Amino acid sequence: MMNTTKSYFDLGDGRLYYETAGAGTPLVLGHAAFLDSRMFDALWEPLAEHFKVIRYDMRGFGMSSPVTGPICRRNDLEGLLSHLGVTHAHLVGCSMSGEIALDLALEQPERVKSLTLVGSTPSGFQLQGEPPRYLMEMFGAAQNGDNDRTNELQIRIWLDGEQREPDQVDAALRKKALEMNRISVSQNTFFIADMQPANPLDPPALTRLESVKCPALITAGALDNSEVLRAADEMAKRIPEARKTIMESTAHVPSFEQPEVFAKLLLDFLDS
Repeated sequence: MMNTTKSYFDLGDGRLYYETAGAGTPLVLGHAAFLDSRMFDALWEPLAEHFKVIRYDMRGFGMSSPVTGPICRRNDLEGLLSHLGVTHAHLVGCSMSGEIALDLALEQPERVKSLTLVGSTPSGFQLQGEPPRYLMEMFGAAQNGDNDRTNELQIRIWLDGEQREPDQVDAALRKKALEMNRISVSQNTFFIADMQPANPLDPPALTRLESVKCPALITAGALDNSEVLRAADEMAKRIPEARKTIMESTAHVPSFEQPEVFAKLLLDFLDS
């Protein structure tokens, strides 16, 4: 059994829960904005055999502090890295954490050894066309304070995806996702902190993808929203050292749905 260190980092106006395990080059795992660091449970030990792995709950998620207003999440990540004495790391970011990692790689290229962006869009990317199924209904439920309905609809949007019904998704994974998402839904995290985040990257990542200095692995689920897949194409085309892999039979969080497939993909990329 891998020895995992669990701790908190004090940000001054809140605190981040984080865990570390393993030894070697630091590998930082950033969770999607409807889950928390437990989304990496199945990847934790396999990756800790090769790297010093670090995972954390963003504020308003998991065991970290609730949010009280707009925040700059890349500053939180940078603060945690500095606290841990990490000067150079591989960053793995799912969904919003991928956007954060990409922004940090553009702002502080010397800190980032590689980027793995999973189901992510770059900052400045505008979604086009019809909104995802259930999105408007989910916003309505959130405004009415119906946390159970909001939680269920978010899982339908992001875990199940556009093309699957709930009974077509692994029931245990779905139950775990609902448990994780309930925390941020009950704390109203998105509406308080992320609807209009503090200190957005300027100019945004979309306008300067050609400036990314490190190798990048762009990954998305084949069943994800078509706009996320369009963003993956855009990043793969314009980031100089990028490769793209689409994972079949998964939606927005392929690393959570198919951890063994993802671990092999990630380790092959980092080996190269």
